[in-house]
Amino acid sequence: MDFFPPLFASDSDLAALHRQAAELAYFYNSKVKAKGGNDWVSPGRLHATAVLHQLYQSVLTHHLADSEPDYFPRLTNLIAKNHAAQEVLAFYIKEFPSPLLVEQNLPIDFFYEESLRGYFIHQVMEENPALVKAAKPFLSPEGLSFPQASLALTALLGGHGQSLSSSAMDGDIFSFLTRPAKLYPDSLLDQITYILEHWGELIPQNLRMMLLRAIDFVQEEERPHFPAVGAGGKPPMHVPDYSLFDSEYEAFTADRNWMPNVIMMAKSTLVWLDQLSKEYGRQIDTLDKIPDEELEKLSSRGFTALWLIGLWERSTASRKVKNYCGNPDAEASAYSLKNYEIADSLGGWAALDNLRQRASRYNIRLASDMVPNHTGIDGDWVINHHEYFIRQSYPPFPSYTFDGPNLSDDPRVEIKIEDHYYDQSDAAVTFRRRDLHTGDTTYIFHGNDGTSMPWNDTAQLDFLNPATREAVYQQIKHVAQNFPIIRFDAAMTLAKKHIQRLWYPAPGHGGDIAGRSQYGLEENEFNR
Repeated sequence: MDFFPPLFASDSDLAALHRQAAELAYFYNSKVKAKGGNDWVSPGRLHATAVLHQLYQSVLTHHLADSEPDYFPRLTNLIAKNHAAQEVLAFYIKEFPSPLLVEQNLPIDFFYEESLRGYFIHQVMEENPALVKAAKPFLSPEGLSFPQASLALTALLGGHGQSLSSSAMDGDIFSFLTRPAKLYPDSLLDQITYILEHWGELIPQNLRMMLLRAIDFVQEEERPHFPAVGAGGKPPMHVPDYSLFDSEYEAFTADRNWMPNVIMMAKSTLVWLDQLSKEYGRQIDTLDKIPDEELEKLSSRGFTALWLIGLWERSTASRKVKNYCGNPDAEASAYSLKNYEIADSLGGWAALDNLRQRASRYNIRLASDMVPNHTGIDGDWVINHHEYFIRQSYPPFPSYTFDGPNLSDDPRVEIKIEDHYYDQSDAAVTFRRRDLHTGDTTYIFHGNDGTSMPWNDTAQLDFLNPATREAVYQQIKHVAQNFPIIRFDAAMTLAKKHIQRLWYPAPGHGGDIAGRSQYGLEENEFNR
């Protein structure tokens, strides 16, 4: 398999390492799929393999510097006297060439020492069943067979080392590195957990972070996401763990005298107007046409507030997505908004003012929704202020494609959701925004509460951005100036602990939203 980009270099940062694993897995899986196979590799587990490889190298370097600087020179001299062992090393160099060693044009003795070190790490990995399973096509490909003397050489690697001097280590270095696999042969996550608990001082801080993120990336892939309950019965419940978060205090304002006495009727505005049209035998399609009789009826039944769902200008992209997916009569979601103007189709602000004045005669206050967590994917802020949103400059997964219809009505900007939404074969976590004048392309995350699928007609606001917080605050003020009662949609996602859990998870606590673990923050960083 020809895959030419550099992979898993020791100086790779967290994001680069994960991206390389995702690209390699996608490349390999595409080849397998083209041949009709189904022996896929997992990007998360491939990434965990790369992190463990770097850890093995780091611990080995630490051991050589502290205890056995002559370990590989000594072994190289022994191998030079053993023809069968030389064949094994030559076979390894041929099948697993190191471009870095070749490029450096090293002296032959040093080249063989470094190649023997590579073989040593390879054998540590081969002794790990979970790791071999995760990276078999690259570590132990089908049909590859080392010369028979490899068993003796591997035994020599393990048996020729000295006892370890570090307080965190015991036995020889080969036995130490393979111990987690012997304890937990079938689970990379259990091995990593063991390493984090027992290898303490041997793990540099950057690798500790990578190990925690390796757990998160695997959990992102393997955490089940369930659709609505159907014939299969109720899915198992996932209860988030908030034990690492500080307790939050309550800070409610005092109720005014009328507030505790509110009795509110909720109406889906479009549905209600259609029902009224049929009931009264005339077209009632705007707010100012709602009959006084209906307001009087509500008042006589004890209602003091009327919550009208779906007043704001809705996303046209939301409606288009529903139409393209086979529902030609569907309207846009009431919670995928273009802006906070009363919809023209409902008569705009003038029609609302008319209804408000008439409702007040019956002591009825009007209530409205406000959606602070997200906007529609073609909302005004997506068009004019994409910096308000959680986004990145590349798709979070190589399998994502964006070849479907442009959902934007604005000639300046192209908006596309990921193609697999249309055939319901995947539920991508991002959509693509492209500036048609500059070519600038960004991938914005869909709104998501981590419990099920992303909301594919929404764009997730970034509350770590002060400009976003101020813009949302001003929007809330705008709504509050027009409605004495506000119902906040998806309000639970605005709690600090939820924002961190979903979008900036602490190391080792990721997995709720795919693609976000690499952006995680320690709690002290998050709270700055």
